[in-house]
Amino acid sequence: MSTYGYEIVQTLIVDIEPDEHVKRAMNEINAAARLRVAANEKAEAEKILQIKRAEGEAESKYLAGLGIARQRQAIVDGLRDSVLGFSENVPGTTAKDVMDMVLVTQYFDTMKEIGAASKSSAVFIPHGPGAIRDVATQIREGLLQASAVN
Repeated sequence: MSTYGYEIVQTLIVDIEPDEHVKRAMNEINAAARLRVAANEKAEAEKILQIKRAEGEAESKYLAGLGIARQRQAIVDGLRDSVLGFSENVPGTTAKDVMDMVLVTQYFDTMKEIGAASKSSAVFIPHGPGAIRDVATQIREGLLQASAVN
């Protein structure tokens, strides 16, 4: 423009129109960066959720343990009161007699509950020094009979 008497000192470029491939590449770079940030944020959120879930579960188990401990303490207190009351009201009985009676009562209560459940699948195995040998013999005979059938 100097031939015409003009000298260009600065120029303001307002509208740049790059090639379509360049635009697409720049958009992909920006999208990848945003996806990377979003993935990091999502992973951090999942980590926080897992930590909170674990803390809640630990607190729940702690409280359940306290509840079980209190329940057992109440059972022991109740048994002690029952034994003392029974021993005082029935002359000639000892604490062992009362505890044997309580255990038998609990045994029958348990048997009643198991029998009353419609979908219970309980197996009763005899116990004692000789019973283990009997159970082992029964299992061995059952396996031998099963292999004889095959």
